[in-house]
Amino acid sequence: MADTTFFDGHNDFLLRLLRAPRDREQIWLKGDGSGHLDLPRMQAAGFAGGFFAIYISSPPEKDAPDFEAMMDHPPYDLPLPALMDAAETQAIALSMAGHLMWMERASQGALKICRSAADLRACLESGTIAAVMHMEGAEAIDPDLDALYAFHAMGLRSLGPVWSRPTVFGHGVPFRFPGTPDTGPGLTEAGKALIRACNELGIMVDLSHLNEKGFNDVAAISDAPLVATHSNAHAVTQSTRNLTDRQLAMIRESGGMVGLNYATVFLREDGRKLTDCGWDPVMRHLDHLVEKLGEDHVGLGSDFDGAELPDVIGDVTGVQALITEMRNRQYGEALIEKIARKNWISLLERTWGA
Repeated sequence: MADTTFFDGHNDFLLRLLRAPRDREQIWLKGDGSGHLDLPRMQAAGFAGGFFAIYISSPPEKDAPDFEAMMDHPPYDLPLPALMDAAETQAIALSMAGHLMWMERASQGALKICRSAADLRACLESGTIAAVMHMEGAEAIDPDLDALYAFHAMGLRSLGPVWSRPTVFGHGVPFRFPGTPDTGPGLTEAGKALIRACNELGIMVDLSHLNEKGFNDVAAISDAPLVATHSNAHAVTQSTRNLTDRQLAMIRESGGMVGLNYATVFLREDGRKLTDCGWDPVMRHLDHLVEKLGEDHVGLGSDFDGAELPDVIGDVTGVQALITEMRNRQYGEALIEKIARKNWISLLERTWGA
């Protein structure tokens, strides 16, 4: 049994299942040794719960440049894929929501999709993995928002208006290093309506991937805490995906929070993907987030199965090593428990209602 259980702000495990549906029992229930997550490793690691992302990947482009190689040799500025509309993405999003529901059934009580704070508390008390259905990029939501209500009925409780690619609702940041999140226009009128509808339904709005003007628009409209589920500090690593100190101050003032992203390109000061970076980049970001946000507004937001991670973490089983590193750097047990689990639970209670 792991020493400290933890709640995680973001993973892309559903995309793994989407790409290998015939192998899903091996991938989820038994673990095939690939990727960062599976049920046995999560249970062994102390994974108490987290956000499971519905994410629509772009179709491969003929003669596209090698983006992976570009990101390992900064500076880089990757072109964003074209907008995808609801007509071409809803079926994929529905399949991914179905995969999460299948995971719940197949786990035979080991995982539960949480639709309320009461569900969340019950899972934590019983040792059941608490899964939050999240949508990373709202391509599958039509401008009239009918699909939002349908997905909410399925269990959707967290949504990011964009994954870097633009949507009818707004604009994300391109993958650029060095760069700032001030990269384009803000929310569209449909995007502003989406934020209001999410507030009404109690769907948490995720600001990760949204550009700075879109961030400002959400802050002006939303009556809920501002949240970035998997983002880091721009003052440490000058990636467009990271948050400026001004943005961190706005999140703190709203009672929101930020989940520390383990992706090396957002951790390393040189913006590279290399994974042999040790603990220093991780802890520089964590220290900065705690300093600027305060100890009640920082959590974990791994980006498991969606990014290259430092070798010292590796996969979900490495989170306990991160917790040990916090102890080694004089983080007290009360603060560790807040970062590992308690802050996310408190945030969801404030967003969803107790």
